[in-house]
Amino acid sequence: MEISSRIPGFYNMTVEDRKKHIIDLFDLAKEDAEQLLSPVSLPEETADKMIENVIGTFSLPLGVGLNFNINDKDYVIPMAVEEPSIIASASYIAKIVRDAGGFTTEATDRIMIGQIQVVGCPDFEKAKEAIYKEKNMLIQAANDAYPSLVARGGGAEDLEVRILNEDHSKYTQMLVVHLYVNTCDAMGANIINTMAESLAPVVEYLTDGKVYLRILSNYADRSLAKATCIIPPELLESEGFTGEEVRDGVVHAYEFAASDPYRAVTHNKGIMNGIDPVLIATGNDWRAVEAGTHAYASRHGQYGSMSKWSTDEEGNLVGELELPMSLGIVGGASRVHPMAKIAYKLLRVESAKELAQVIVAVGLAQNLGALKALATDGIQKGHMALHSRTVALAAGATGEMVDMIAEKLIEKQEIRVGYAKKLMKEYAE
Repeated sequence: MEISSRIPGFYNMTVEDRKKHIIDLFDLAKEDAEQLLSPVSLPEETADKMIENVIGTFSLPLGVGLNFNINDKDYVIPMAVEEPSIIASASYIAKIVRDAGGFTTEATDRIMIGQIQVVGCPDFEKAKEAIYKEKNMLIQAANDAYPSLVARGGGAEDLEVRILNEDHSKYTQMLVVHLYVNTCDAMGANIINTMAESLAPVVEYLTDGKVYLRILSNYADRSLAKATCIIPPELLESEGFTGEEVRDGVVHAYEFAASDPYRAVTHNKGIMNGIDPVLIATGNDWRAVEAGTHAYASRHGQYGSMSKWSTDEEGNLVGELELPMSLGIVGGASRVHPMAKIAYKLLRVESAKELAQVIVAVGLAQNLGALKALATDGIQKGHMALHSRTVALAAGATGEMVDMIAEKLIEKQEIRVGYAKKLMKEYAE
């Protein structure tokens, strides 16, 4: 079924009309339609089985990123987030990139890492050699611990040994075994932990050491996804700014983030503004991805920009974003949370690899939205226009009063809860 991510006027629809439009567009089954229309996104009985000590549920706004064309396929992208302007910015940039030919993405195989920590070896070099000598046996033993993964085309594929703190005392020296596992469409935490634990006794025997930790690493630098876009400058024109000026401003902003960790943190937070909402909407462990992406941004010895922006020989703006993506489309909350199930119906992704590619495209779009705003009118103009509605709500406004108060806040350039309450009193009189 061909589905377009271009839905003109979607922003101006009521919430009810947006829901009905999505139900019709994706031909959602009755059960899914009822869930989307329901005021309860997560029943307490389901929540009580997901975590401990449940006392209720906590909702986030769920919106959709529009206009995305990735590898010549349209995507309507569910995003769960509380901050204004994120979805609007991503959708706006996605339309620009769409007009430029869309995003191009790619991904490596889904290789996740399990770590086995060994201490107290009489001879660490001999222990390392012993592990490598039995490498094939250990890989086979790991796969024997999880035959269902092998049956799906995945499983342990390689093994590596490192010695840490070689120049330190014997109390801090350790040997670490890395087990590289193709987890297919699963994030793989339980799979890898099971495999690592199954190898612990054999590793102890081979090394004459003591195994302590045996657990996955969330630094998934062998499970990478990359998004690229190429934008002619004329598509970047803004009021009062030529396309070339916007292009150069974006590149200069990137160079700032690439050179200064203080700027890089905020720059990268903007990228995660796009990535985290998709991870949350799909029931993925956004904290794991966050940790891995920030580690990847430090891989050259200094924390820097996750993205890269440059110009090509034709003067086009070229954007690139490559990040580790420790996520899955099976297991965990992704198939338990009712709204996560609907998120997958909207996304229509067929693999974890495809989901990873969609997510980095959203991150790149979000990054450009922020940089373009910073290079032109500043980040506050668009952000505060949307933020004014939140302030009006915080002041107690409801219904049509929300828009009336928000407009007045913008007009007076006083977007404060105190001033909004004052306006509420004036309107009440």
